[in-house]
Amino acid sequence: MSSSKLYLAVVGVGGVGTAFLSQLSNLPTSLRPTLIFLSRSAKQLYTQNYDAISPSDLQSSSSKLLSLSDLTSYLSGTPGKAILVDNTSNQDVANAYPSFLRKGISVVTPNKKAFSGSLQLWTDIFSAVEESDGRAMVYHESSVGAGLPVISTLKDLVATGDTVTRIEGVFSGTMSFLFNSFAPAESSGTGKGAKWSEIVTQAKEAGYTEPDPRDDLNGMDVARKLTILARLAGLKVEGPESFPVQSLIPKELESAGSSDEFMKRLPEFDGEMEGYKDQAAREGKVVRYVGSVDVGAGKVKVGLEMVERGTPIASLRGSDNLICFYTKRYGANPLVIQGAGAGGEVTAMGVTADLIKVVERLR
Repeated sequence: MSSSKLYLAVVGVGGVGTAFLSQLSNLPTSLRPTLIFLSRSAKQLYTQNYDAISPSDLQSSSSKLLSLSDLTSYLSGTPGKAILVDNTSNQDVANAYPSFLRKGISVVTPNKKAFSGSLQLWTDIFSAVEESDGRAMVYHESSVGAGLPVISTLKDLVATGDTVTRIEGVFSGTMSFLFNSFAPAESSGTGKGAKWSEIVTQAKEAGYTEPDPRDDLNGMDVARKLTILARLAGLKVEGPESFPVQSLIPKELESAGSSDEFMKRLPEFDGEMEGYKDQAAREGKVVRYVGSVDVGAGKVKVGLEMVERGTPIASLRGSDNLICFYTKRYGANPLVIQGAGAGGEVTAMGVTADLIKVVERLR
């Protein structure tokens, strides 16, 4: 095993980044690379000599801001091996991954935009990994399902020769909470539960949605996750705009000038959602927001579905995610992964676990 020293750069110190740094500090010394670079918005902390730094010094730092190109050069000059942890959702940072990897700098990230954007970027990222001959690797478990072992499970199924025929589930903690509250599986008949707009308001106030709920209701977060899984399953999906994604934003409100205006007018459109719920109830089903990948047919879709009561998707509670892998080995009963699919601590756990894998492989 190589004793080469490992150096760590961390970009992004928001909710996930803060939780990650806390988990990093609790790792055994043998699994903790030397932190040499830290960045958040308009602040960076580093030294020219690659000395260890403390996150507590970031706020008072006067370090000159490095561009992504400068950061690539800086990390490629370490007297050991460098790892970049990107805790942002920044597209520019994602676009730089191939450059980092070609310089032998490994990347660990929950950034969905790197893997659900253009197919060319996806190809460039993994080509750079191959070209590095083991010097650099990329892990992105938390780009789907936070800390749930979704990506690693799918990779293992494919790598060991299983045939994945279908992937489906509830991929958004926000959508899970909304529909589990709006159309709970244990209720029966029509007219049960609160109005859709009331549920969205509750979710927003509880912090389950983005500050502007339209960023959840447009379905693009789920579409990005499905793009990643479809690509890992072998489909050359161009991007989240290349397949059907049902938005839950009423057309009349797509041009609302603000989140407040959207929320104020949302009750005007409760009838449509009530219609979906009542129709499902008449059929003995519940309505859920589901993403699916039909690998054989090469089709991906995201939207409302009426699902049978008693099934795993119908029985979800709270804000859990649930992902079902239908494969040749698992037959009619899918391999099911369920649990919290959002939140700073669990997302950071996925990032930290990925970092440990990189450290163990590099050493």
